[in-house]
Amino acid sequence: MSDELDFSELLNQARGPTPAQRRFAGWVILVGFLLVGLASSIYTIGPEEIGVIRRFGQFTGVTQPGLHVRIPFGIDVLDKVPVQRQLKEEFGFRTQSAGVRSTFVNRGYEEEALMLTGDLNIGSVEWIVQYRITDPYRFLFRVRNLRETLRDLNEAVMRDVVGDRTINEVLTVGRIEISNAVNARLQVLVDQYEMGIGIDQVVLQDVNPPERVKPSFNAVNEAQQEREKLINEARADYNRVIPRAKGEAEQIISEAEAYRLERVNGAKGQANRFNSLFAAYRKSPEVTRRRIYVETLEKALPNVGKKVILDPELEGVLPLLNLGSALTEGR
Repeated sequence: MSDELDFSELLNQARGPTPAQRRFAGWVILVGFLLVGLASSIYTIGPEEIGVIRRFGQFTGVTQPGLHVRIPFGIDVLDKVPVQRQLKEEFGFRTQSAGVRSTFVNRGYEEEALMLTGDLNIGSVEWIVQYRITDPYRFLFRVRNLRETLRDLNEAVMRDVVGDRTINEVLTVGRIEISNAVNARLQVLVDQYEMGIGIDQVVLQDVNPPERVKPSFNAVNEAQQEREKLINEARADYNRVIPRAKGEAEQIISEAEAYRLERVNGAKGQANRFNSLFAAYRKSPEVTRRRIYVETLEKALPNVGKKVILDPELEGVLPLLNLGSALTEGR
Protein backbone atom coordinates (compact mmCIF):
# COMPACT_ATOMS: atom_id res chain seq x y z
CA MET A 1 0.00 0.00 0.00
CA SER A 2 2.81 2.36 0.82
CA ASP A 3 4.45 1.64 -2.48
CA GLU A 4 1.29 2.68 -4.30
CA LEU A 5 1.11 6.02 -2.36
CA ASP A 6 4.70 6.82 -3.07
CA PHE A 7 4.19 6.14 -6.73
CA SER A 8 1.12 8.46 -6.89
CA GLU A 9 2.99 11.25 -5.17
CA LEU A 10 5.85 10.91 -7.58
CA LEU A 11 3.38 10.97 -10.45
CA ASN A 12 1.76 14.16 -9.17
CA GLN A 13 5.13 15.84 -8.73
CA ALA A 14 6.09 14.88 -12.25
CA ARG A 15 2.94 16.43 -13.64
CA GLY A 16 3.84 19.87 -12.00
CA PRO A 17 1.67 22.34 -10.04
CA THR A 18 -2.02 22.29 -10.38
CA PRO A 19 -3.95 25.12 -12.10
CA ALA A 20 -5.01 26.50 -8.70
CA GLN A 21 -1.42 26.62 -7.56
CA ARG A 22 -0.42 28.35 -10.77
CA ARG A 23 -3.12 31.01 -10.31
CA PHE A 24 -2.10 31.59 -6.69
CA ALA A 25 1.56 31.97 -7.62
CA GLY A 26 0.63 34.39 -10.40
CA TRP A 27 -1.36 36.57 -8.00
CA VAL A 28 1.51 36.55 -5.51
CA ILE A 29 3.98 37.63 -8.19
CA LEU A 30 1.60 40.32 -9.44
CA VAL A 31 0.95 41.70 -5.96
CA GLY A 32 4.68 41.67 -5.19
CA PHE A 33 5.38 43.40 -8.49
CA LEU A 34 2.78 46.07 -7.71
CA LEU A 35 4.10 46.58 -4.17
CA VAL A 36 7.67 46.95 -5.42
CA GLY A 37 6.52 49.39 -8.10
CA LEU A 38 4.46 51.40 -5.63
CA ALA A 39 7.33 51.57 -3.16
CA SER A 40 9.83 52.66 -5.80
CA SER A 41 7.44 55.22 -7.33
CA ILE A 42 7.02 57.30 -4.15
CA TYR A 43 9.92 59.52 -3.08
CA THR A 44 10.53 62.51 -0.82
CA ILE A 45 12.58 65.65 -1.47
CA GLY A 46 14.08 67.33 1.59
CA PRO A 47 13.75 71.06 2.39
CA GLU A 48 17.32 71.78 1.23
CA GLU A 49 17.09 69.77 -1.98
CA ILE A 50 15.73 69.84 -5.52
CA GLY A 51 14.81 66.63 -7.35
CA VAL A 52 15.99 66.17 -10.93
CA ILE A 53 14.09 63.54 -12.96
CA ARG A 54 15.61 61.66 -15.90
CA ARG A 55 13.33 59.45 -18.01
CA PHE A 56 15.25 56.89 -20.02
CA GLY A 57 18.34 59.03 -19.38
CA GLN A 58 16.81 62.28 -20.68
CA PHE A 59 16.15 65.26 -18.42
CA THR A 60 12.41 65.83 -17.95
CA GLY A 61 12.12 68.34 -15.10
CA VAL A 62 12.69 69.19 -11.45
CA THR A 63 10.57 68.63 -8.35
CA GLN A 64 10.36 70.84 -5.30
CA PRO A 65 10.66 69.70 -1.66
CA GLY A 66 7.86 67.36 -0.55
CA LEU A 67 6.27 63.98 -1.43
CA HIS A 68 6.18 63.01 -5.12
CA VAL A 69 5.46 60.07 -7.46
CA ARG A 70 7.55 58.82 -10.40
CA ILE A 71 7.42 55.98 -12.90
CA PRO A 72 9.09 53.01 -11.22
CA PHE A 73 11.36 50.19 -12.42
CA GLY A 74 14.20 52.50 -13.51
CA ILE A 75 12.15 54.39 -16.06
CA ASP A 76 12.37 57.62 -14.04
CA VAL A 77 15.73 58.11 -12.32
CA LEU A 78 15.92 60.63 -9.46
CA ASP A 79 18.94 62.81 -8.57
CA LYS A 80 18.70 64.86 -5.38
CA VAL A 81 20.67 68.12 -5.55
CA PRO A 82 21.31 70.10 -2.28
CA VAL A 83 20.65 73.60 -3.61
CA GLN A 84 20.22 75.25 -0.18
CA ARG A 85 23.32 73.73 1.38
CA GLN A 86 26.69 75.45 1.37
CA LEU A 87 29.36 73.16 -0.04
CA LYS A 88 33.11 73.58 0.27
CA GLU A 89 36.40 72.41 -1.15
CA GLU A 90 39.63 72.43 0.87
CA PHE A 91 43.06 72.97 -0.64
CA GLY A 92 46.40 72.22 1.00
CA PHE A 93 44.76 70.44 3.95
CA ARG A 94 41.75 68.29 4.86
CA THR A 95 39.42 68.37 7.83
CA GLN A 96 39.99 65.20 9.81
CA SER A 97 37.20 65.71 12.35
CA ALA A 98 34.79 68.63 12.63
CA GLY A 99 33.39 69.92 15.89
CA VAL A 100 34.06 72.43 18.63
CA ARG A 101 37.75 71.65 18.25
CA SER A 102 38.23 70.60 14.66
CA THR A 103 41.37 68.77 13.66
CA PHE A 104 43.09 69.16 10.32
CA VAL A 105 45.78 67.31 8.45
CA ASN A 106 48.01 68.73 5.73
CA ARG A 107 50.49 65.91 5.28
CA GLY A 108 50.28 64.62 1.74
CA TYR A 109 48.71 67.81 0.35
CA GLU A 110 51.83 70.00 0.20
CA GLU A 111 51.82 70.19 -3.59
CA GLU A 112 48.41 71.90 -3.56
CA ALA A 113 49.67 74.56 -1.14
CA LEU A 114 53.15 75.40 -2.51
CA MET A 115 53.04 78.45 -4.82
CA LEU A 116 55.52 80.81 -6.43
CA THR A 117 55.02 84.51 -5.64
CA GLY A 118 55.78 87.49 -7.83
CA ASP A 119 59.14 88.17 -6.14
CA LEU A 120 60.26 84.55 -6.79
CA ASN A 121 59.62 83.32 -3.25
CA ILE A 122 57.70 80.20 -2.30
CA GLY A 123 54.72 80.27 0.02
CA SER A 124 52.46 77.58 1.43
CA VAL A 125 48.87 78.75 0.88
CA GLU A 126 45.93 76.82 2.34
CA TRP A 127 42.43 77.96 1.47
CA ILE A 128 38.75 77.02 1.39
CA VAL A 129 36.21 77.70 -1.36
CA GLN A 130 32.56 77.79 -0.29
CA TYR A 131 29.88 77.57 -2.98
CA ARG A 132 26.22 76.76 -3.61
CA ILE A 133 24.41 75.01 -6.46
CA THR A 134 22.35 77.58 -8.37
CA ASP A 135 21.28 75.52 -11.41
CA PRO A 136 20.72 71.78 -10.82
CA TYR A 137 20.48 71.00 -14.54
CA ARG A 138 23.86 72.56 -15.37
CA PHE A 139 25.41 71.12 -12.23
CA LEU A 140 24.48 67.56 -13.28
CA PHE A 141 24.71 67.58 -17.06
CA ARG A 142 26.92 70.41 -18.39
CA VAL A 143 30.34 69.43 -17.02
CA ARG A 144 31.74 65.94 -16.61
CA ASN A 145 33.66 65.39 -13.36
CA LEU A 146 32.51 68.72 -12.02
CA ARG A 147 34.27 68.45 -8.66
CA GLU A 148 37.67 67.76 -10.24
CA THR A 149 37.13 70.59 -12.72
CA LEU A 150 36.23 73.00 -9.93
CA ARG A 151 39.35 72.07 -7.99
CA ASP A 152 41.55 72.52 -11.05
CA LEU A 153 40.04 75.96 -11.68
CA ASN A 154 40.65 76.94 -8.05
CA GLU A 155 44.29 75.98 -8.15
CA ALA A 156 44.86 77.75 -11.47
CA VAL A 157 43.23 81.00 -10.35
CA MET A 158 44.91 81.02 -6.92
CA ARG A 159 48.36 80.43 -8.42
CA ASP A 160 47.77 83.21 -10.95
CA VAL A 161 46.69 85.72 -8.29
CA VAL A 162 49.47 84.80 -5.86
CA GLY A 163 52.02 85.00 -8.68
CA ASP A 164 51.18 88.69 -9.15
CA ARG A 165 52.06 89.62 -5.53
CA THR A 166 55.07 89.58 -3.25
CA ILE A 167 55.51 87.13 -0.41
CA ASN A 168 54.91 89.89 2.16
CA GLU A 169 51.58 90.77 0.56
CA VAL A 170 50.54 87.13 0.55
CA LEU A 171 51.49 86.65 4.19
CA THR A 172 50.18 89.94 5.62
CA VAL A 173 48.28 92.85 4.11
CA GLY A 174 47.20 91.31 0.80
CA ARG A 175 45.19 88.35 2.06
CA ILE A 176 41.76 89.98 1.78
CA GLU A 177 42.59 91.39 -1.64
CA ILE A 178 43.74 87.94 -2.82
CA SER A 179 40.53 86.32 -1.55
CA ASN A 180 38.35 88.87 -3.32
CA ALA A 181 40.32 88.60 -6.58
CA VAL A 182 40.15 84.78 -6.59
CA ASN A 183 36.43 84.90 -5.81
CA ALA A 184 35.68 87.24 -8.71
CA ARG A 185 37.85 85.42 -11.28
CA LEU A 186 36.60 82.01 -10.22
CA GLN A 187 32.96 83.07 -10.60
CA VAL A 188 33.66 84.29 -14.14
CA LEU A 189 35.24 80.94 -15.11
CA VAL A 190 32.42 78.96 -13.46
CA ASP A 191 29.86 80.92 -15.46
CA GLN A 192 31.81 80.36 -18.68
CA TYR A 193 31.91 76.61 -18.05
CA GLU A 194 28.15 76.64 -17.20
CA MET A 195 28.75 74.67 -14.03
CA GLY A 196 25.58 75.90 -12.34
CA ILE A 197 27.23 76.99 -9.07
CA GLY A 198 27.79 80.31 -7.33
CA ILE A 199 30.95 81.06 -5.36
CA ASP A 200 30.08 82.40 -1.89
CA GLN A 201 33.57 83.18 -0.67
CA VAL A 202 37.21 82.22 -0.80
CA VAL A 203 38.95 82.12 2.60
CA LEU A 204 42.71 81.92 3.05
CA GLN A 205 42.96 79.48 5.91
CA ASP A 206 46.70 79.58 6.59
CA VAL A 207 49.63 81.16 4.74
CA ASN A 208 53.20 80.34 5.77
CA PRO A 209 56.62 80.05 4.22
CA PRO A 210 57.85 76.49 3.57
CA GLU A 211 59.13 74.59 6.60
CA ARG A 212 62.75 74.63 5.40
CA VAL A 213 62.98 78.41 5.24
CA LYS A 214 60.55 79.25 8.06
CA PRO A 215 63.29 80.04 10.71
CA SER A 216 65.10 82.42 8.36
CA PHE A 217 61.87 84.01 7.25
CA ASN A 218 60.77 84.49 10.88
CA ALA A 219 64.09 86.19 11.67
CA VAL A 220 63.66 88.57 8.74
CA ASN A 221 60.06 89.21 9.73
CA GLU A 222 61.07 90.01 13.32
CA ALA A 223 63.71 92.44 12.06
CA GLN A 224 61.15 94.16 9.86
CA GLN A 225 58.72 94.40 12.76
CA GLU A 226 61.43 95.88 14.97
CA ARG A 227 62.20 98.40 12.24
CA GLU A 228 58.54 99.35 11.96
CA LYS A 229 58.35 99.65 15.75
CA LEU A 230 61.30 102.05 15.87
CA ILE A 231 59.88 104.08 12.99
CA ASN A 232 56.52 104.35 14.73
CA GLU A 233 58.16 105.38 18.00
CA ALA A 234 60.18 108.06 16.17
CA ARG A 235 57.03 109.30 14.47
CA ALA A 236 55.27 109.42 17.83
CA ASP A 237 58.09 111.51 19.31
CA TYR A 238 58.02 113.75 16.24
CA ASN A 239 54.27 114.21 16.50
CA ARG A 240 54.58 114.98 20.20
CA VAL A 241 57.53 117.44 20.07
CA ILE A 242 57.19 119.23 16.73
CA PRO A 243 53.57 120.40 17.10
CA ARG A 244 54.33 121.61 20.63
CA ALA A 245 57.38 123.55 19.43
CA LYS A 246 55.34 125.01 16.57
CA GLY A 247 52.63 126.05 19.02
CA GLU A 248 55.12 127.70 21.35
CA ALA A 249 56.74 129.51 18.40
CA GLU A 250 53.36 130.75 17.20
CA GLN A 251 52.52 131.89 20.74
CA ILE A 252 55.79 133.84 21.01
CA ILE A 253 55.23 135.38 17.59
CA SER A 254 51.70 136.36 18.56
CA GLU A 255 52.87 137.92 21.84
CA ALA A 256 55.63 139.81 20.02
CA GLU A 257 53.15 141.02 17.43
CA ALA A 258 50.79 142.19 20.18
CA TYR A 259 53.65 143.95 21.99
CA ARG A 260 54.72 145.60 18.74
CA LEU A 261 51.22 146.84 18.06
CA GLU A 262 50.92 148.12 21.63
CA ARG A 263 54.19 150.04 21.47
CA VAL A 264 53.52 151.42 18.01
CA ASN A 265 49.99 152.52 18.88
CA GLY A 266 51.22 154.01 22.16
CA ALA A 267 53.94 155.92 20.38
CA LYS A 268 51.48 157.14 17.77
CA GLY A 269 49.10 158.25 20.49
CA GLN A 270 51.81 160.19 22.34
CA ALA A 271 52.97 161.76 19.09
CA ASN A 272 49.41 162.82 18.25
CA ARG A 273 48.97 164.22 21.78
CA PHE A 274 52.22 166.15 21.50
CA ASN A 275 51.19 167.51 18.12
CA SER A 276 47.84 168.57 19.56
CA LEU A 277 49.55 170.31 22.50
CA PHE A 278 52.03 171.98 20.22
CA ALA A 279 49.25 173.27 17.99
CA ALA A 280 47.41 174.64 21.03
CA TYR A 281 50.63 176.13 22.38
CA ARG A 282 51.26 177.98 19.14
CA LYS A 283 47.84 179.54 19.34
CA SER A 284 48.06 180.63 23.01
CA PRO A 285 51.42 179.85 24.68
CA GLU A 286 50.64 181.29 28.14
CA VAL A 287 47.34 179.53 28.55
CA THR A 288 48.84 176.27 27.35
CA ARG A 289 51.76 176.54 29.78
CA ARG A 290 49.40 177.10 32.70
CA ARG A 291 47.15 174.22 31.64
CA ILE A 292 50.14 171.88 31.35
CA TYR A 293 51.39 173.08 34.75
CA VAL A 294 48.03 172.50 36.37
CA GLU A 295 47.63 169.07 34.80
CA THR A 296 51.10 168.09 36.00
CA LEU A 297 50.27 169.21 39.55
CA GLU A 298 47.03 167.19 39.44
CA LYS A 299 49.08 164.09 38.71
CA ALA A 300 51.91 164.84 41.18
CA LEU A 301 50.13 166.24 44.25
CA PRO A 302 48.04 163.10 45.04
CA ASN A 303 51.33 161.26 45.67
CA VAL A 304 52.40 163.85 48.34
CA GLY A 305 51.20 163.76 52.00
CA LYS A 306 50.08 166.98 53.60
CA LYS A 307 50.64 170.05 51.52
CA VAL A 308 51.66 173.41 53.05
CA ILE A 309 51.41 176.34 50.70
CA LEU A 310 53.02 179.57 51.92
CA ASP A 311 53.12 182.97 50.51
CA PRO A 312 56.74 183.70 49.67
CA GLU A 313 56.36 187.21 51.14
CA LEU A 314 55.02 185.99 54.49
CA GLU A 315 57.46 186.33 57.46
CA GLY A 316 57.50 184.92 60.96
CA VAL A 317 55.05 182.14 60.39
CA LEU A 318 57.47 179.19 60.60
CA PRO A 319 57.62 179.04 64.44
CA LEU A 320 53.87 178.72 64.53
CA LEU A 321 53.76 175.61 62.40
CA ASN A 322 54.37 172.05 63.64
CA LEU A 323 56.45 171.09 60.64
CA GLY A 324 57.94 168.02 62.36
CA SER A 325 54.60 166.21 62.61
CA ALA A 326 53.71 167.32 59.10
CA LEU A 327 56.93 165.95 57.69
CA THR A 328 56.46 162.73 59.66
CA GLU A 329 52.94 162.27 58.33
CA GLY A 330 54.16 163.16 54.86
CA ARG A 331 56.60 160.31 55.08
